[in-house]
Amino acid sequence: MQDNGLKRSGLDQIKHIWTKWVSTLVVLVLLMLTLVIGTGEMIHGQLLRMGESLYGNPATGMQYSFLRADPVAPQCDRHPNIDAQVQTQMKANAADEFADVFGTASESDVRASLLAAQQMCEEKYQFFDKAEKHLAEHPSLPFYRTVETYFFGIFKFGTDNRAILLVLMVVFAAISATLNAHHIGLRSPTTKLDFRVYSVYMFVGNAFLTASSISQYISVINSGVPITGEMQTIYWLWMTLFAILTVISFWQLLKVPSQAKEGGNFGMAFLSIPLYAHMAIITGVAFTFFMDYPMGQGIYLGQLVEFSSIFLNLALFIWAGMLLKQTRIVDLFLNILRPWNLAPETLTWLILIAAALPTAYTGASGIFVIAAGAIIYKEVWNAGGRRQFALAATAMSGSLGVVLRPCLLIVVVASLNKEVTTDLLYHYGVYVFLLTSTMFLVISLFFAEQKFRIASPAVAFPQSARAFVPVLPYVLIFILIWLFYKYALSTDLNEFTAPVMMPVVLLIMVLFDKLRHVPAPVAATGHWDASLSDSSSQTNAANYKAPDHSGESSAQGFWGSMHTATTETVGHIGALIILMALSVSVGGFLERIEVMDMFPTDISSIFIVITLIVALMVFVGMIMDPFGAVILISATVAPVAYQYGIHPVHFWMITLIGFELGYVTPPVALNHLLARQAIGDEEVAAADAEVRHKPFYYRYERWILPVIVMLPAMLIVAYIPYIFKLFDWYK
Repeated sequence: MQDNGLKRSGLDQIKHIWTKWVSTLVVLVLLMLTLVIGTGEMIHGQLLRMGESLYGNPATGMQYSFLRADPVAPQCDRHPNIDAQVQTQMKANAADEFADVFGTASESDVRASLLAAQQMCEEKYQFFDKAEKHLAEHPSLPFYRTVETYFFGIFKFGTDNRAILLVLMVVFAAISATLNAHHIGLRSPTTKLDFRVYSVYMFVGNAFLTASSISQYISVINSGVPITGEMQTIYWLWMTLFAILTVISFWQLLKVPSQAKEGGNFGMAFLSIPLYAHMAIITGVAFTFFMDYPMGQGIYLGQLVEFSSIFLNLALFIWAGMLLKQTRIVDLFLNILRPWNLAPETLTWLILIAAALPTAYTGASGIFVIAAGAIIYKEVWNAGGRRQFALAATAMSGSLGVVLRPCLLIVVVASLNKEVTTDLLYHYGVYVFLLTSTMFLVISLFFAEQKFRIASPAVAFPQSARAFVPVLPYVLIFILIWLFYKYALSTDLNEFTAPVMMPVVLLIMVLFDKLRHVPAPVAATGHWDASLSDSSSQTNAANYKAPDHSGESSAQGFWGSMHTATTETVGHIGALIILMALSVSVGGFLERIEVMDMFPTDISSIFIVITLIVALMVFVGMIMDPFGAVILISATVAPVAYQYGIHPVHFWMITLIGFELGYVTPPVALNHLLARQAIGDEEVAAADAEVRHKPFYYRYERWILPVIVMLPAMLIVAYIPYIFKLFDWYK
C-alpha cells in the first residue's frame, strides 16, 4: 500500500482514495468511538462515585443517584379529608354488586388504608422539599449532573450499538482488504494466472455469501417475526458488503494487475487462493446444494454479531499492535540483549519469552508477528541463526502467549463455558507456557551448530545497562497510565480492560517517540527492510555498537504514524475478522453434519478419550481460526469430554496448546502466513533457496521445529496430569 508516485488510472485512483483515506478515516473514527465508549464507561463509574462523594449527604439520607434528574413535585393531596374519604369509600363498597359474595372492608380497615396513603404522600413531599433544598445548597450540581449523564449517554449508545459498530468496521475493512488483495492465503499471487484463479475463487465465494445473506433476510421477513431496526441495518450491511465484494472480485478477474508476471501454473495458483474464499465456497456448496440450507452462512455470520464486544476488542488489539510497530520499543529492548552476543538459539529463547507478554496483550491474534516479526527475524539472523530457524522463531513469537493473561482467546473460552474461569485458565496457562518455552530451548539447542555462546559480562553488562536507559521512558509511560486508570478511574489492568487501555498506552508512546524525533521504525508490512542484507551475521561484544540511526529522521509525525498504523489495521481487520467469521461458518457446517456423533459413546478408558481429543484438537487447530474453533468446540466437543470425566480445566489446556500447535502447523499455519507477510515473499524464497542442498530437517526447519516443540508439549499436557493425578483434577 505504498505510494510510488506513479500516475494512476481512474479505477486505481478510486482504490487509492478508498484505501488511504475513506476506509482509514472511517475505521479510525469507529476505533476511537469504541475506545471512548470503553473509557467513557470507566469515567462514568468514577463520576458516579465522585458525585456521591461531592453531593451525597448520609446525615439527611440524600444520595447523588436521587438527583440525577430534577425532582418532580408529587401530584397527591398532602392534606386530605380522611373522614369524607372514608364515607365515600364505604358507600362505594356497599354499592358493589359482589359485596354479598366477597364481603366489604370494615370502616377501620378503610381508614387505615387511607392513612397509609396519606403517609406515603407526605413522605414524597418531604423528599421533594429536601431535594429542592439540597439543590439550592449545591448550585454546581446541575452542571456536574449534565457532564455525568453525557458520559452515561456515550457508553449507553455504544453498548446499544456495538453490533452495528463492528459490522460497519468490517464492511469498510473488508472492502479495503479485497481491493488490495490483502486476504490471507498460503502464498501471495504473483503471476497473471495466480491473480485470475484468485479472482475466480473470490468471485464465487463472495457470490455464495451474497446469496446466503439475501436468503437469510428473505427467510426472516417471511417468518413474520418482527425485526428490530438494529437487525434490519445489520442484514442490509451484510448484503451490501458481499455484493460489493462480488463486484470487486469480478472487476479484478477482468483487470489483472499490471505488475503481475507472465506464466505460472495451477498448482501454485491454487495456493494463492485466500483461506476465506476456500471456506466460503465449501460451506456455500454444502449448505446450498446438499443441506437445502442456503441461509446457513448468513446465519452463522450472526455469531460475529452475538460476540460483537469480543471482536471489537480484537480490533482494538490489532490497532494496538500496529501502533506498537510505529514505536522503537522492540528494537530498544533488543539493544539490551545485543551486547551479550548470545548464540542464536539462546537469544531466540529469550525473545520468545519476552514476546509472550505482548502476544497476550495483543489478543493472541498473530498481530505481534506482524508488528515485530521483521525485526525479530533480522535479529535472530544477525546473531548467526539460520534463515529457516529465524523464520520458525518469528512464527512462534506470536503463539506462546496464547495461555497468558490477558489473552482474549481465554476470555472467549470462559464466556462460553461456565465450568471454567479466566483466573483458573490463566493460572494453569503459566505452567503450559513454561513447558513450551523450555521445550523450545532444549530442542533448538539439540539441533544447534554452536551450543552456547556468551560475551564477557565485564564487557557486555555496562553496554547492556546503557541500552536499558532509553527503555525507561516507555516503562514510565506504561506505569503512569496504569496508575491513572487504577486510581483516577478505579480500573485495574486485566483481561477485560486491556483492550481499552493498551491502545491508549501505545498512542502515548507513539506521541512520545514523535516529540523526540526518533528514527523511523521498521518498514511497513510486507516490504522488507533493505538494510538486512548489509547486516553482519556475527557481532562481537567487545566491539558491539548499537545501530546507528544518526542519518535517519522520522519519516512522519504523530498524525502520520497514526494514519499509517490505522491503514494497516484496516487491512488486518478486513482479513482476520472475515476469516474468523468464515471459520465460524465452517464450525457450523461441522456441527450440522453432527461430526460428534462419530465419537464413540461407550469408551471405558479415559486414556482413549484423551487420545481422541488430542487428535481432534490438532485437526481443528490446523484448519480453523482459534476464535471460530472455540465456538465450535464449546458447543460440540466440550460437553462430551466433560461427560467422560475429563476435567474442564485440563480439557481447555489441551485445547489451547492445540491452538498453539495449529498456529504453526500446515495446511493453514496462520502465524507462518503472517510472518511471511511481515518479512516479505522474496526473503522467504531466499531462505528456502539457501538450504536446497541441505538435509531434510534443515530444508524444512521453519515448519518442523515448531511442530517438534509443540507436539511433545501437547502430549505432556494431555497425559501427564491424568497419569500422575496432578492438580487434584482426577482422583
